[in-house]
Amino acid sequence: MTSYIDASPVKALIVEDMAVETLLLSTMLRRFHCEITVAKNGKEAVHMFLEGKKFDIILCDKEMPVMSGPEAIARIRALGETNVNIGGISTNDKAQEAFMRAGADVFVTKPMKLDVLGAMIQEVIKKKNNVMV
Repeated sequence: MTSYIDASPVKALIVEDMAVETLLLSTMLRRFHCEITVAKNGKEAVHMFLEGKKFDIILCDKEMPVMSGPEAIARIRALGETNVNIGGISTNDKAQEAFMRAGADVFVTKPMKLDVLGAMIQEVIKKKNNVMV
C-alpha cells in the first residue's frame, strides 16, 4: 500500500525522544512511503508548526524531556491545526485520557503494530482526499 495523497506522500511527524522507538516508527512509516520528520520533544514539534510546517499525521510519545506529548498536542491544536491526524503513543495504557483530553485523534499502546499504523495512514488518505474533492 502506498500512502500518496493526490500524488504526494503522506507527511508524518514523529515526536519521540528514544532513538530505538524513532527507528521503529520510521521503518514502519517508510513501508507506507511516508515523508518523515522527527522532533525529539514536544517543544521541537510545536516550533515546527510555528515555522509554518504542515503534516498529515503526528505520532507523539507521552513522556519526553522539555515538553510532554499531551502538552505539545494541546499547543498544536491551539494553533488551529485541526486537519492533522494525531496519534498519542505510550507504553502506559493509562496515558489515553491525557492524550484524548489534549486533542489526539487516537491512542495506541507501544509497541505500535504495522496493521494499526496502516489503518491510521488509510484514514489520513481518506480524510485528505475528501477535503480535496
